[in-house]
Amino acid sequence: MKIFLKKTLIILSAALVLSSCELTKVESPNVTDDVYVTTPYITKSWIVGLRRQLALTLNQVIVNTELVSDNYFNNRTLSSKVFDIPQIPNYDLDVNNIQSAVHRLRELSEFGLSAVVPADKSTLPTEKAEMLFMNAYAHLLSAELFVGLPGSAKGPVLSPNEHYNLALSALEQAIALQTDPNEKLAYTLVKARVYYGLGNATKAKEAALAAMANKLLLKQVFFDGQNSAPNDFQTYIFSSTNNEFAPLPRLDFLDPKYFHTTTIAQDQKPVSFVKSEEAYLILAEAQVSENDLGTAKTTLKNLLSDVVQKRPVFSLDDKKETRNGGNRTDYPLKAVKVKFDANDSPREGYVLDRQAGNIAIATISGTKVTTTDIDLAQSQDELLYLVYRLRQEIFFAEGRRMTDLGIRFPVSNTEQLNNPNVRPEHGVAQIPAFIPLNRAMDDFTNDTGSGIVTMKYDMNKVLIANKKAIEIFPFLN
Repeated sequence: MKIFLKKTLIILSAALVLSSCELTKVESPNVTDDVYVTTPYITKSWIVGLRRQLALTLNQVIVNTELVSDNYFNNRTLSSKVFDIPQIPNYDLDVNNIQSAVHRLRELSEFGLSAVVPADKSTLPTEKAEMLFMNAYAHLLSAELFVGLPGSAKGPVLSPNEHYNLALSALEQAIALQTDPNEKLAYTLVKARVYYGLGNATKAKEAALAAMANKLLLKQVFFDGQNSAPNDFQTYIFSSTNNEFAPLPRLDFLDPKYFHTTTIAQDQKPVSFVKSEEAYLILAEAQVSENDLGTAKTTLKNLLSDVVQKRPVFSLDDKKETRNGGNRTDYPLKAVKVKFDANDSPREGYVLDRQAGNIAIATISGTKVTTTDIDLAQSQDELLYLVYRLRQEIFFAEGRRMTDLGIRFPVSNTEQLNNPNVRPEHGVAQIPAFIPLNRAMDDFTNDTGSGIVTMKYDMNKVLIANKKAIEIFPFLN
């Protein structure tokens, strides 16, 4: 399943509000609501606009959340310099940009459902289903990424659980209307993700098992480098002359997930935002949380053999990669050994020598976790550690890690100034007490004498040590 951005110009009506605080309207003096919605086959063009907005929303989400997490470090100056700390003030422009993008996706879907679909008698059930799915996904992002967000223009701030429940309602309607079997499974997998966020293990397992009917289920967003909708993260990690973002050395083998081999404009790699790997990971985490370790091990082994090992791997010439951003000049460029923290044993294969020849890059899902690692895990904590290490590596560069760390953005100050429903507590980011500050999540030492790079923190180990914290491990808390 692919979501393409076609070369289609959509004129949005003057009355359409694209963010909850009415900061971003697209106005045309020549087009009114009444004229616009009577355009023939308007549903089809509206869906193209929704797909474009989904791509633009994921740009904001992925770039910023990957910086907040331990996945990537901003090694230059073109993006937030404080998210790496992590420091997330509500007046930060990036906070407002993320919030506005999510709001646009939600309100575009709502306008499509309330105005476009009723006016266009040619609308297909599958087209309405896609609008509902986009609406559900906007509420899902609102729930996962923010301490709370309004659910309407200048409306009350809804809690994450309220957004999750709105997402569920839209997904149920979308599934009922959708006739394409794989799309139906993709919607079901997103439903499992919503139940996961709600901490409902029973329902999450049920939806995950249903989605596993297609072991290689995949839904991607495609970008358009020729029509102002490029993959921004690809620019930061590959296409830019300077290497703007650098991965944590122990994740070096997964970078760059997005790259170009022809021209930048023509070769924009897609983002996988729904994939069957998640079903296995949700199921395994539920089983581990229930202390059903043997069954969880089988689920994780099946994940590796039935899914990850069957995903594509690309042979990439990445000799131009020198980690030359400038903020840190000690990133390893040769195939050195890595320690996840000071107490770890040195491991090989995590940092690649890109001058030695082409490197193998997993374009959908990659991991260094093996069946041997799974067999050796004996306790709940050891197996839960592997689940979260798998989540980090498989969802790498997809904007998911920040949520697993229990971090949430505040409601933006711009929203607060325009919406009387925003209270002071909504303007404070959720950063759990166990999160290391002062950029320590991204920190490491590079001992060139021994050829060993050591991470300051193994954040998956930190998560396990704090597994009872209310911000993380939804099936345990």
